[in-house]
Amino acid sequence: MATQTMPKEYQLVDIPFTKTLFESKAFAWLWLVIRLYLGYEWITSGWGKFTNPAWMQGGEALKGFWERAVVIPDAPARPPIAFDWYRNFIQFMLDSGSYVWFAKLVVLGELLVGAALILGIFVWFSASVGAFMNWNFMMAGSASVNPVFLVLSILLILAWKTAGWIGLDRWLLVQVGTPWQPGLMFQKK
Repeated sequence: MATQTMPKEYQLVDIPFTKTLFESKAFAWLWLVIRLYLGYEWITSGWGKFTNPAWMQGGEALKGFWERAVVIPDAPARPPIAFDWYRNFIQFMLDSGSYVWFAKLVVLGELLVGAALILGIFVWFSASVGAFMNWNFMMAGSASVNPVFLVLSILLILAWKTAGWIGLDRWLLVQVGTPWQPGLMFQKK
């Protein structure tokens, strides 16, 4: 039986529907709805923390969250944090008193990600930061809404070309560009 060789110029193509979903401007309205929803949720969460002295004055709220997360209960119960390296990281943050400044960083991050998503500013980056926060909340044992928000953020990242089309990215990406392709402002004339 003869074996068949693949020509060098052969390329696999994207699934037509996903290419359309993630790259067509016709779906910009869908990404707008997802952006507005996630943005609203981030701003609501961040504002709740901003107006809470336990977050903004001493980080006691974050300290309590971290203290509960690092507890290792008696068997057969399982600890909130499944990975020792992550538990050690959180314990280090607790021991060093980092919750005081880190609580403010969480609040600022939530507010900025929310605002950027609503305005459609660097959606790929904003959604990445939001996804990273969701991932960290999950790693610390808090599922809550984080898995859904993580998936929606990943979808926004995949749709980066059109997710901000109804937003400021429509102009920002052309002018500023991306890390892998400079915009008009950075091109030599």
